[in-house]
Amino acid sequence: MTQLALVTAGTSAIGRHLVTALACAGYDVAFSHISAATEATDLICRVQSLGRRAMARQSDAGDEAQVASFHADAAHWAGCAPSVMVNNAGIQTWSSLLDLSVEQWDRVMATNLRGLFLNTKAAAKAMIAAGHGGNIITLGSGCNKLAFPRLVDYTTSKGGIEQFTKVAASELGPYGIRVNCIAPGAIETDRTKAEAPDYAATWSPVTPLRRIGTPQDLSGPMLFLISDAASFVTGQTIWVDGGVFSQAPWPYPVTP
Repeated sequence: MTQLALVTAGTSAIGRHLVTALACAGYDVAFSHISAATEATDLICRVQSLGRRAMARQSDAGDEAQVASFHADAAHWAGCAPSVMVNNAGIQTWSSLLDLSVEQWDRVMATNLRGLFLNTKAAAKAMIAAGHGGNIITLGSGCNKLAFPRLVDYTTSKGGIEQFTKVAASELGPYGIRVNCIAPGAIETDRTKAEAPDYAATWSPVTPLRRIGTPQDLSGPMLFLISDAASFVTGQTIWVDGGVFSQAPWPYPVTP
């Protein structure tokens, strides 16, 4: 029996690993991207090498018409409704509150929150119509619960994602659909390394596990949350941060 997983921003640094992890777990995967045709082709080949099928579509997560087309194309391609929806698309703006423009604010909210709403709604409707339940994963951040300076729009959106996860879990639970959030900490990607060349050296010392995360570190928690092992888990946030956002500011040295 075909099991279909959908992933937004599948060609991103984190998205690529989530797509391949789903393929390794036996899912056919349909993923979206924006202007990343070469990367999408490479990812399709990677999934095929794992013995599964993949489909890619250019689709803006925050555009209602494009989201509807992505979900319709995926259902037609796979011949079934999705069992898993991973809301991975997200962007940010480095800016102070006083300097942030309305256009920047709206752009982040359109992708991070409107995109989450549109894709979750479309996937949930298909799951309900199919009558088989399903799993929806949202991607949060450490700023789900802590303020990140100069990331006011991003922090606001990620806090909203956690609350959206809870209310979606509450409303969709009676249909057998579970909704959970994965909140990464410091994850090393090309983007984060470009933002701070000393990214690992900066974050590792303040992280209890004394290292930063990798995109692969997010795959295991995702696979757990969509598995039968988590069949009674919904509306929850799993922090994948090496413990960095679980500790309070502390003025004394912490040594092993």
